[in-house]
Amino acid sequence: MLDIKFIRENKDIVAQGAKKKHVKIDIDALIVLDDKRRDLTASIEKKRAEQNVVSDKIQKATPADRATMIEEMKVVKESLGKEEESLKEIMKEWHTLMLQVPQVPDMSVPEGDSDAQNLEIKTWGEKPNFSFEPKDHLELMTTLKMVDFERGAKTHGFRGYFLTGEGARLTFAIWNYALDFFSKRGFVPMIPPVVVRKQHLYGTAHLPGDVEDFYQTQDGEVLAGTAEVPIMAYHSDEVLEASQFPIKYLGFSPCFRREAGSHGKDVKGLIRVHEFYKMEQVILSEASHEMSVKLHDELNRNTEEFIESLGIPYHTVINCGGDLGLGQVKKYDIELWVPKENTYREISSASYFHDFQTRRFNIRYRDTEGKLRYAHSLNCTAIPTPRILVSLVENYQQADGSIKIPEALQKYFGKSVIGGQQ
Repeated sequence: MLDIKFIRENKDIVAQGAKKKHVKIDIDALIVLDDKRRDLTASIEKKRAEQNVVSDKIQKATPADRATMIEEMKVVKESLGKEEESLKEIMKEWHTLMLQVPQVPDMSVPEGDSDAQNLEIKTWGEKPNFSFEPKDHLELMTTLKMVDFERGAKTHGFRGYFLTGEGARLTFAIWNYALDFFSKRGFVPMIPPVVVRKQHLYGTAHLPGDVEDFYQTQDGEVLAGTAEVPIMAYHSDEVLEASQFPIKYLGFSPCFRREAGSHGKDVKGLIRVHEFYKMEQVILSEASHEMSVKLHDELNRNTEEFIESLGIPYHTVINCGGDLGLGQVKKYDIELWVPKENTYREISSASYFHDFQTRRFNIRYRDTEGKLRYAHSLNCTAIPTPRILVSLVENYQQADGSIKIPEALQKYFGKSVIGGQQ
């Protein structure tokens, strides 16, 4: 959430930022409503102060004066009650509009209305040149009994799957390797709850926009689609010590997404499933744009280095304005090469938010002058499973249908190949 003071003083910048993100919001209407809120608040405070003054006078007044004062205060009290009711309605509308105002994107964010306009800024690795017709991950993993989609659909329904045998073991190997890899970079491991209060999805700005993409319980809680949500809630309503920054967490959790807006997309395989696991890097830092930029690049580079250690070709893109979320200042996506599709597919997103999220969560700290300030927040996917398996098995497949295991994973997996000659 942006500061209303910032919005009022920079309404043209905020309006241009919304336009760049392709978000429709009437900033002028918000300011008119805010004027009403401010005027009504001032009037209410004046009447309450008047009540307090008169209450003191009534105690010292003569009976005749006291009766007159009480009658006058009845009129004030009635007027105050009406204004308080009006303010409640205005605050509901004001809060709804405030939740729709997007963060201003960085100047380096390219123009564009969809991921098709994202800008490639880096490529890494050599794409495999097979001497045979490569298979896709569905055929490879099914043949090697690493996955069972048929029974997955029978058990879960559409997009259901079982990881079995070496598919499950390889996933555990990736988790254990990732835990070691990111822990060495100063991240504190955390396994958070993923059944969370709905208010926390407003905090991360996943709501109100993505309401159709979340599973909800009968009690109104939501199943989070990323560990970012509960980890950001972890320090809500707290005042942190500046000496703690940057605070780095590596969240590991199951994740749930309905994929409501993806009908007809990636209906087969492990690219787009309803439930999966993910390790997420989350950072809280001092309120400094320069520090956010530095940490953003660091987060993204962590995941790039992880992918490089697995030897999987990838490219990195900077997301255009239309492909940014409501709260994001800037975002990078890392996309892995998928040989059978002859394209790159997203594996990670790295974003920074300034104080957009922390205002909603009320996460603050005292700066060197003792002033309370909202922290900055950042996050980046460390690695998602089972999606990583798609690129891994397709890039490492061999002519006999076996799959080589990347060297970095071999000590966690226990062998160098799945299928074929061991």
